Amino acid sequence: MALDMDGLLLNTEDLYEEVGKELLGRRGKEYRDEVRKLMIGLPAPKAFGFLIEHEGLQETWQELQRETDDIFETMLEERLATMQGVEKLLETIENHGLPKGVATSSTRKFATRALGLAKIMKRMDFLVTAEDVKHGKPHPDIYNEAASLMRISPADMLVLEDSENGTKAGVAANAIVISVPNAHTRHGIFEGAHMIADTLQDKRIYELLEESSRRQ
Repeated sequence: MALDMDGLLLNTEDLYEEVGKELLGRRGKEYRDEVRKLMIGLPAPKAFGFLIEHEGLQETWQELQRETDDIFETMLEERLATMQGVEKLLETIENHGLPKGVATSSTRKFATRALGLAKIMKRMDFLVTAEDVKHGKPHPDIYNEAASLMRISPADMLVLEDSENGTKAGVAANAIVISVPNAHTRHGIFEGAHMIADTLQDKRIYELLEESSRRQ
């Protein structure tokens, strides 16, 4: 199973919104919801590219990334949390003996830090980030790589995603995609998803895990 990180495993989408407000507030600007929605689920160059374009910023995406990381660092240890249902989900995957890993648009440095603080990193079999593939989400590269690391066909891989762009990536890889929108991503269009779940506790997710376990 390949799992997204931001907004699916961790509450970092909540934190991203606060960081975005701080980042633009320092420049006398408002973090507009329509711009935030464009950025969700995208790798840093493309996400910050939207921010630069729509807000007329002078900085490069790399400069904005470094400033974002600095702001994040002040709140991660105190504010980071797992999303509801994560612990039960991971335990169930482990009990079924299924491989699992994270496929995220975040940088490897940030993902490793956040997953480590949440005590999730050591439970994963692999980590694929936007830095590890040529094209980030919504392209299929990240999920094709995840399938390769698990030595399975993408068509046999379960993908859990919270965003429209992440769902598109999984669908483009021909994976079995379960979309689990949150408060930040419910506006999305999850075309091609095998199912749209309200939460990670949706019983249909566990039914698919059971089916995957039997096919092993």
